[in-house]
Amino acid sequence: MCKRKAFVLFVLLFFSVSIFAQRELGVRPTDSGGPLMPEQAAYDVRHYDLAVTPNIEERSITGVLTVKAEILKPLDKFVLDLDQAFTVGKAELLSNGKNPLLLKVERRESKIWIELPEKVGAGKQVEIRVAYGGKPKEAPRPPWVGGFVWSKTPSGAPWIATAVQNDGADLWFPVKDHPSDKAETTSLHFTVPADLVAASNGKLQSVKINDDGTKTYNWFISQPISNYNISLNIAPYKVIEDEIKSISGDRIPMVFYVLPEYADKGQELIDKTKEYVRFFEEYLGPYPFRADKLGIAHTPHLGMEHQSIIAYGNDFKYDENGFDWLMFHELGHEWWANLVTAPDWNDFWIHEGFQSFMDTFYLEKKLGKEAYFKAMKGRARSVRNVKPVAPREPRTTTEMYLLPPDYVRSDGDIYGKGALVLHTLRYLIGDEAFFRALRRMTYPDPKMERVTDGRQVHFATTDDFLRIAERESGKKLGWFFEVYLRQPALPKLVAEKKGSELVLSWEVPGGLSFPMPVEVKIGGETKRVEMKDGQAAVALSPDAEYEIDPNGWILKTQ
Repeated sequence: MCKRKAFVLFVLLFFSVSIFAQRELGVRPTDSGGPLMPEQAAYDVRHYDLAVTPNIEERSITGVLTVKAEILKPLDKFVLDLDQAFTVGKAELLSNGKNPLLLKVERRESKIWIELPEKVGAGKQVEIRVAYGGKPKEAPRPPWVGGFVWSKTPSGAPWIATAVQNDGADLWFPVKDHPSDKAETTSLHFTVPADLVAASNGKLQSVKINDDGTKTYNWFISQPISNYNISLNIAPYKVIEDEIKSISGDRIPMVFYVLPEYADKGQELIDKTKEYVRFFEEYLGPYPFRADKLGIAHTPHLGMEHQSIIAYGNDFKYDENGFDWLMFHELGHEWWANLVTAPDWNDFWIHEGFQSFMDTFYLEKKLGKEAYFKAMKGRARSVRNVKPVAPREPRTTTEMYLLPPDYVRSDGDIYGKGALVLHTLRYLIGDEAFFRALRRMTYPDPKMERVTDGRQVHFATTDDFLRIAERESGKKLGWFFEVYLRQPALPKLVAEKKGSELVLSWEVPGGLSFPMPVEVKIGGETKRVEMKDGQAAVALSPDAEYEIDPNGWILKTQ
């Protein structure tokens, strides 16, 4: 029993962290996402090239961002997001076939408006270079309230990281700060003191030794990446290299950038990560970023799903079963967030709710159904139902995570309620259809499971998942998604014993349709009662003992 309790505790601990870690008294994160302004909707980013040099003593950075973009609608103003902590040195047009052309730049709060010399028509490409510098916002509570993290290793060496998911990558470089636009490829160049290492996403192309006592680490990300996933990690890292064979047949390079003081613990975490990879690949398909690497960077904050360089700061804490919940959760985001990405924060549950389900499902695979049911019942007790899990309207990170008027309290339902919605859907359509639907969410076309050139990376919405689940189950499920995801309140099951019958009926917010079948345990037998019109009657002898929904499959008012 102690092993079961330990695994249940990890799930409940993670859920509690997910709910309460968003709170930051007196601090409101910078909004990221939301409706795109016309000037930004008018172009599609193809490539970012970012060069950054930190001044560790001053806690400042200087940088140059070059963006290549395709124009979708005629445009004469090119708008990028950049935090007001930075000063823009100059902006230049590189795509006119001649020498760089200096462009006029106007600051409008957290956006920079770059005036093009003439209107650029749809189908054309532009290449713009922006030089900037300043002191980036220091993260007050990373990774939930983000920015730069300037820390020290146990030996006193610099230990630096970025964590900007909720706040946006504009906290440290010019960018189109919206989840709907991923750069197809990205080049990164980080210049650091020669005794330090700069670990980042993608593949390390080269390390240049400079004459001034610094090194420049050149990285290339060969696949599309969300801008908040682009990361910088600096420390006197020791590099541990390994590999694992994917179910695709490819060899996945594994690289762990670990502090020297903890190098003896590094291989154990790699070995446990291999176990997690096998689990995810079994249910969700091949690890998506085999062409780059499965990287881990030891960080001074808890963690983040930075694509191919997972931020790990859980201090090698394992439960009685040798399980590291943080490493497992962030690794799972390589599928739910990085492979399949919500194009707007209103569908963020596709990242966190789906992965929270996988957190709990892993419990079932390790300890059995009883432990899974217990953990899901624990999640249900914490659901708050304040806002829709997946509203149809665009949302910023602040609008999804925080509640007005003070903007300091998260409803947490994106994680826990999202997992419970999937739990109930699993019950409704059965395991075979449910897990096929998950696999088609990650890889809509099975042929893409063999691809590593970036075509496997894709956007998906709640409506996409509805269509997939309907196709795989052969059932109409719009009513299910409408009740559980598009509005916040839960259905209520009313049960009354009337003579020789147990009468069941659903009370649903707004009178919505809800033909959810219900399991009833009478004596030692459990039967599934269909409720086509939201009601049903079950024959019941006068002295019979019964239990409704004994396993807690259905998300409903308690």
